[in-house]
Amino acid sequence: MSTSSPREPRPVDHLVLPTGDLDAAQSRLERLGFVVAPVGRHPFGTENVCVFLGDDSFLEFLAIGQRETCEAEARSGNVFVARDQAYRFRNGNEGFSALVVGTQDAIGDHDAFVKAGISAGAMLNFSRPFRTPDGKEDTAGFRLAFAADLRAPDAFFFTCERVNTPKVDRTALQTHENGAVALREIVLSEVNPTDFQYPLQDVINQRDVNAHSFGIDLRAANANVTVLTPQGLRSFFGIEASTTERGLRLQAFVLAVRDVAAVETLLSQNNIPFENRGSRLIVHKAPGQGAAIAFEAL
Repeated sequence: MSTSSPREPRPVDHLVLPTGDLDAAQSRLERLGFVVAPVGRHPFGTENVCVFLGDDSFLEFLAIGQRETCEAEARSGNVFVARDQAYRFRNGNEGFSALVVGTQDAIGDHDAFVKAGISAGAMLNFSRPFRTPDGKEDTAGFRLAFAADLRAPDAFFFTCERVNTPKVDRTALQTHENGAVALREIVLSEVNPTDFQYPLQDVINQRDVNAHSFGIDLRAANANVTVLTPQGLRSFFGIEASTTERGLRLQAFVLAVRDVAAVETLLSQNNIPFENRGSRLIVHKAPGQGAAIAFEAL
């Protein structure tokens, strides 16, 4: 009988989606029916706009604000910036680069990642101002522990400990015209998904894996993390992926919405192409939207 203590799966905290132009990203997101938070600036040269969801997760659309600062930070060992630069070098300025899970102990996570052989480098501690649309300000602090697999250069992971949560009411930022309320699923691709089972188990802190003919599923505290074969990705999401290139790639995410039909109407009014596939409505990636977004009913 096992004497090991049961794992407590981590929640998905946010997704990192590189973009070349925050204005274009904001415009695209607003046409998709999202409320977009004001621009946030990091002390290491990057900047973002975020979409906050009612389940306390969010989408981070990341751009380069000060290129010289970013380059200096990457050289000095800032893993976040270095991985962002590497992603852009290989994939261009638009995409989906990182899956971030929440934690209460980033220092412990870093030690665990080192022990498991998946640490991506030194931890990162930082803080930045946070401002709501009505002008209220506070400071948000974060502690990050990074994980990656050398076999998958185009995806990385980190745990995020919110050292100081801004004391602001985000209700207005979480009330979206498209009715999005929560992250339901994060979708990756790989020719042989089980090759990456163990690092994903360590990142999500989940022992149980559901293997099926199209890939594997792991349950985070608040969402599913799914790795699909190219055939599975095509079947479920209508997305084409290479059948020969290896390595995890972040491809799409699924959002729970109050009314899928209302989303369909909204997208039609805003001339956003979409695809109905089963019970989901899928908007494929476009400039300012680095990943496919699938909407499904709560």
